Amino acid sequence: MFDRSYYPCLEKTQGLPFTFYVRAGHDGTGTRRAIESIATGLRWKLIQDPLVCRGEYTTEFEEQCRELGMYVAASLDAGLI
Repeated sequence: MFDRSYYPCLEKTQGLPFTFYVRAGHDGTGTRRAIESIATGLRWKLIQDPLVCRGEYTTEFEEQCRELGMYVAASLDAGLI
């Protein structure tokens, strides 16, 4: 989805806080680097280390992503970001 939303977001999202997750069969290094490069161009502020869900899919990935989202939501709600 990131590649489909890049251009519409250019002017509206510069400087915003963000984090992301990567679903990777191996280590996700290439995907992580690509997202971080694009985010640097947008001047987005990385507020939490990216979550990399490696290997075979497990339902644990869902809980990890849910927790990441809750951390971001709580930080926004508290005015920390």
